[in-house]
Amino acid sequence: MIKSSRSSIDRMQAGIILCGLYIFFSLAGNIAATKVTYFGGLVMDAGFIYSLTFTWRDLIHKQLGQRAAVTTIWLAAAINLLAALYFQIVVLLPAQTDWAASGGQAAWEFLFSLQMRITLASILTALIAELIDTKVYRLWTAGRRAAWPQWTRVAVSNSISIPLDSLLFPIIAFAGVVGAEGLQQMVWTNIIVKAAVTALVFWTIYLVPERPIYGNRDDS
Repeated sequence: MIKSSRSSIDRMQAGIILCGLYIFFSLAGNIAATKVTYFGGLVMDAGFIYSLTFTWRDLIHKQLGQRAAVTTIWLAAAINLLAALYFQIVVLLPAQTDWAASGGQAAWEFLFSLQMRITLASILTALIAELIDTKVYRLWTAGRRAAWPQWTRVAVSNSISIPLDSLLFPIIAFAGVVGAEGLQQMVWTNIIVKAAVTALVFWTIYLVPERPIYGNRDDS
């Protein structure tokens, strides 16, 4: 991604794109997660776009370094929290009579009261799972394993963070709303879908250069 022509992008632009997409995947996933859907007999929230954050975190780590990856994780958590709080303010605003009569206010109150809980669940699980992902990625790329195929760092870090996230999030977000059997199905469906997404996008690790923007430092 080193700039070589007018049509190419430089490393700073690449970093902005990577971090921006990570935050988008996180925020869009949390909002979409207010809907519970299913695939055949498997129950899952509709925020499966969030699955992309695990591999995208690895791309940020590779391109920008460990500190940038951790900063992005915390920034995404803060943005999600601020968005959820803003939605709560919007719920409290007076509703236009015709819009409320058509069910708009009731829909907002249901979805975004639930969305606040989902956001808090997502922030907690993301901080735990993604920070562990960061640590595993860092350990895996240290020493001799740094020369191993790059897809292995994605596979290993995600194999730990995905099951952890998939277990914690449904329980915190939907316990009491979805029954025990549904929660169990959500856990397994989350693991399956997120693993499938990882298998589809693992190759993107090769799209960013090995050396972070800030050089070869201990936080890279």
